[in-house]
Amino acid sequence: MVGSESSPSYVVYFGAHSHGKDVSSIDFDQVTESHYDFLGSFLGRDEAKDAIFYSYTRHINGFAATLEDEAAAEIAKHPKVVSIFLNKGRKLHTTRSWDFLELETNGVIHSSSIWNKARFGEDTIIGNLDTGVWPESQSFSDEEMGPIPSKWKGICQNNADRSFHCNRKLIGARYFSKGYSASNGSLNSTFNSPRDTDGHGSHTLSTAGGNFIPGASVFGYGNGTAKGGSPRARVAAYKVCGPPVAGNACFDSDILAAFDFAIHDGVDVLSVSLGGDQVPFIIDSVAIGSLHAVRHGIVVVCSAGNSGPANGTVANLAPWQITVGASTMDRQFPSYVILGNKMHLKGESLSPKALPNNKFFPIISAADAKAANASAADAILCKGGSLDPKKVNGKILVCLRGVTDRVDKGEQAAMAGAVGMVLANDVLSGNEILADAHVLPASQINYTDGVAIFKYVNYSRLPIAYITRPTTQLPTKPAPFMAAFSSLGPNTITPDILKPDITAPGVSIIAAYTEAQGPTNEVYDTRRVLFNSVSGTSMSCPHVSGIAGLLKTLYPSWSPAAIRSAIMTTAQTLDNTKEPLTNAYYSPATPFNYGAGHVQPNRAMDPGLVYDLTPNDYLKFLCALGYNETQISMLSGSHYTCPKANISLANFNYPSITVPMLNGSTTVTRTVKNVGSPGTYSVSIQNPVGISVSVSPERLMFRKVGEQKSFKVSMKIEEGNKPSDYVFGHLTWSDAKHEVRSPIVVKAV
Repeated sequence: MVGSESSPSYVVYFGAHSHGKDVSSIDFDQVTESHYDFLGSFLGRDEAKDAIFYSYTRHINGFAATLEDEAAAEIAKHPKVVSIFLNKGRKLHTTRSWDFLELETNGVIHSSSIWNKARFGEDTIIGNLDTGVWPESQSFSDEEMGPIPSKWKGICQNNADRSFHCNRKLIGARYFSKGYSASNGSLNSTFNSPRDTDGHGSHTLSTAGGNFIPGASVFGYGNGTAKGGSPRARVAAYKVCGPPVAGNACFDSDILAAFDFAIHDGVDVLSVSLGGDQVPFIIDSVAIGSLHAVRHGIVVVCSAGNSGPANGTVANLAPWQITVGASTMDRQFPSYVILGNKMHLKGESLSPKALPNNKFFPIISAADAKAANASAADAILCKGGSLDPKKVNGKILVCLRGVTDRVDKGEQAAMAGAVGMVLANDVLSGNEILADAHVLPASQINYTDGVAIFKYVNYSRLPIAYITRPTTQLPTKPAPFMAAFSSLGPNTITPDILKPDITAPGVSIIAAYTEAQGPTNEVYDTRRVLFNSVSGTSMSCPHVSGIAGLLKTLYPSWSPAAIRSAIMTTAQTLDNTKEPLTNAYYSPATPFNYGAGHVQPNRAMDPGLVYDLTPNDYLKFLCALGYNETQISMLSGSHYTCPKANISLANFNYPSITVPMLNGSTTVTRTVKNVGSPGTYSVSIQNPVGISVSVSPERLMFRKVGEQKSFKVSMKIEEGNKPSDYVFGHLTWSDAKHEVRSPIVVKAV
């Protein structure tokens, strides 16, 4: 990549196209010409043609162009423009590049024969917006796959990279880099290919839809059969991200272009493991693209973000998206740190290197190994250039987690001559341990054990230690619990909608990887792996995408909202010790951590009842947010009139119930649709602390599939017991076979 100075780039968004059914390339060309004409009225036609680098012609109407700020301000005033916004960068939601197809996919996804009836998702096409794909990976083998579905309109964009190939499994791939280039300068030839040179895209796509691969492991750890959530699904890669620049890897204009083509190509599910700032939906490229996709029946699954443990950090907040947090699973890779005082501290690692059996070495705090020109604060973090090799050589070094990459701390330790590293969690990381393929014998330990080890090395006369070789341990308890990095609610754009919606495994997830990078993605790492362990909500998102793919195959007529409802209302809020889910500090977690709970694929296939929504419901939702009828008509591609009566967001038919400003009392309405056998459902309620909740009616009788029933939920602040912050409860409809559970989130004012 070559950097250069350039004008800022913007996305000019007009809403939706109103193409008829018999659309052709001529129609697309005419749209592009209309974009030239529009911008030409401000800049002149020749200048407009030079400025526009994307014309969105298929389902999303708009263009991306390099513009001076003054021109952008004038364009924003035009009545045809729904919104105009800077072509900003977004982050991949993985913890690999900052610090603060898992094997067997939850261990349960194929335990029921009904998934066999879905042929593990063979009729479903899962698209992935990410860094592309490594097509040679076994996870994308088309062995035993039938013909490509006739509805598929996509291509394998390999004109500039003939080594890239598609097949009956990986049925399509495209790349989008013009927005990245507009912000960062001209690019080298590696950008002109859907090939994944980063690893993130291969990992997420294989987690969602990777084929069955026996004997998968990372350096022998976690050995087993790898498979995605929908292992027989067809997959397509949409490369929208490049190497991070100031943390930003994926740019808005590229993201919108990918959404436009993915809808055109015919995907059923879109997995989007990226996100950005919390901004109004109308200037959020992922929210805009998702809305167009959902209006065409596509399920869009997004990651919640890795900005935890602070509140109000969750990203991808639109109610038409499924937003996924990250939690652990019942698999660990224990590597014990044994101290000279006989303390055994349980950490984790995937390092293929090991110390000599049972041989103890001197152990030292990195703060005590600082170089002469370095600060103790930098040294304890094992930052580059902060360590003195004379003090480190031949010793085990204890580094503190935070600020710099976890694996780079090990590299700095190794370069200084350390024989091993102990990575101690900082207080923000709590009990969250991520298994990394360190370049030297190493083990990451939790915060409490970190305090103990620093105390030992600081106050012992001759501290010594030993690090055991990692092993694979299954099952472990308690599991799951929330990852410290997983972003939390409340929703800062529309507090009436609970986000995240659900949580899924996102810690130490093993899935396919690129062979263009080592497992640490550091330039010094010359190792290559077919599978890698990565953590982040980027990894939890495709778990849910895979489950959505199976549900789409089982129930092709279900709306994206019905699929989200099935996933949410069947989720689990207890861990494998039958205790409530906790956060990374083993304190009680809340719906702001996990949404409706931890996903349960087998229960989601038979939810009993669903909370459904139509595309028009989302337009009504936008009316409630204050968007005018002209804007919404442009968004929908046809005339739309907002309802005359006031619209209450509290009555939006979401599977969770959130009242962010309860003043005295209120009543909200929900409607459920029967998607199971006939039966009578009775309600049970767990009241939020200080809030009394009642439901009317208390019983719902369904005689046939598709029948709908409405009910009212009344909430009242208990006299003398007004809560000072958000409180949480839930209501559950049960017919003795199904339990349809909705979280209740309330804040009294």
